[in-house]
Amino acid sequence: MSYIRKLIAVFLFLAPVILFSQTEPVDLDMVHRIRQEGLRNSQIRDISFHLTDVIGPRLSGSTGLTNAYEWTSSQLEEWGLSNVEIVPWGEFGRGWDNERFYIAMTKPYYQHLIAVPRAWTRGTDSLVAATPVLVNIQSEDDFEKYKGRLQGKVVVTPVTSEPELSFQPLASRWEDDELEQLAQYPEIRPPAYGQPRRQPSDWFAQRALMQKVNDFLEQEGAIALLNASGTYGAVMSHGRGYATNIEPGMPVVDMTFEHYGRIVRLLEAGIEVELELDIRNRFLYDDLMGYNVIAEIPGTDRNLRDEVVIIGGHLDSWHAATGANDNAAGVAVMMEVMRILKELDVQPRRTVRIALWGAEEQGLHGSRNYVRQHYFDPAGGGRKPDYDNFSAYYNVDNGSGRIRGIYLQENDALRPIFEAWFEPLADLGVSTVTMRRTGSTDHVAFDAVGLPGFQFIQDRLDYRRSYHTNMDTFERMQLGDMMQAATVVAVLVYHTAMRDEKLPRKHFDR
Repeated sequence: MSYIRKLIAVFLFLAPVILFSQTEPVDLDMVHRIRQEGLRNSQIRDISFHLTDVIGPRLSGSTGLTNAYEWTSSQLEEWGLSNVEIVPWGEFGRGWDNERFYIAMTKPYYQHLIAVPRAWTRGTDSLVAATPVLVNIQSEDDFEKYKGRLQGKVVVTPVTSEPELSFQPLASRWEDDELEQLAQYPEIRPPAYGQPRRQPSDWFAQRALMQKVNDFLEQEGAIALLNASGTYGAVMSHGRGYATNIEPGMPVVDMTFEHYGRIVRLLEAGIEVELELDIRNRFLYDDLMGYNVIAEIPGTDRNLRDEVVIIGGHLDSWHAATGANDNAAGVAVMMEVMRILKELDVQPRRTVRIALWGAEEQGLHGSRNYVRQHYFDPAGGGRKPDYDNFSAYYNVDNGSGRIRGIYLQENDALRPIFEAWFEPLADLGVSTVTMRRTGSTDHVAFDAVGLPGFQFIQDRLDYRRSYHTNMDTFERMQLGDMMQAATVVAVLVYHTAMRDEKLPRKHFDR
């Protein structure tokens, strides 16, 4: 082959790369600066410490969440961000604080029990001793046999399942072959075997029965209801109705499966059991509103500064612990992104905004209402004036694991863009771009109305074992991974804010 023909062959081979780099430029100098600041001068640890150990649980409507609003907004303002606000998204309902909690078994021997009171339920208001009684109600016909037997009792129900023995590691990271499979689209799922999924009608019927059971227990004068929730000493938090038109429910205590099962087995064997419990809960009615924390770095391009790139995570948590991985981790990462950009004196063409959402755990209320107010309201005229000025939303809410890639939410036009931005981050373990969708957190509020909203592929670690539990504490946060995540997000945010065009959108015809 002649020299000229070889040169042409090399050019043809490299042409896609050349064109690719020309169509989606990457500022390697800025990538280097972001990496230096994010990996060498990180404040992730301090931010995480304040959000968890200092502020504590951040249940929606609680004093803790109010304190989190104030601290995060103050910190963002201290870093020099603009337009820092604590903005109401709408009415949430009554607040709730747990002020004291203790429960133990005193017969047939003393044993402190691992448990947590259910949010938005009443307390006992003093230390009480009570006998537990086993109640098995399968239908309303069963009410009759328990009438007159529950006054002053603690109610437990039969154990209907056994915890599975797991041979999986406590924590894990994505393996290369798993990431390759995740990148495949469409997702190929094996056929489902075993029991069919419960139909929605069955679920609603069961829920209706449970409400009638709760009403019956209250009418009969039961002191409290125990519920098995979580295993290996990790108690899952839950809540009852927080709306002001719902009467506060009777005291409910969620207890780790191992301790709950012991009580049930003793009762089934006819052995006398006694408990003592002290639950002091306080309902808050002074402010029924829910809030988001908003701050920004204003855009500098007169043609693009009205367009926005938003990053966020939810600030609220459940109350059994300090909401470390769910989602102080995401909040800390996104706050660190803004600190990095501000510290580097980045002058973004578009406005970069951070939003720390309220009440995600109760149904994405903060983000969904923000979208309705600013971008799209299906009940109020559809698209808002700011809809066309939106570029992208990036979310972190899958624990403190490092970022391995991104879900495109079935928007294939984005693939070459993110692949280009990920290329200089490959040594940090970031490479996977998948067309697949993921859900269950605040990016859904944007994606649902045709706006580019993204959640990242993160290393799973032990997130599934600790989130929503009494073990979701600072100790479970992987700070090095979070430093990596903040660096990756900062690179993406910078390039999204600087590119000539907004990110491409999926077809949305409403």
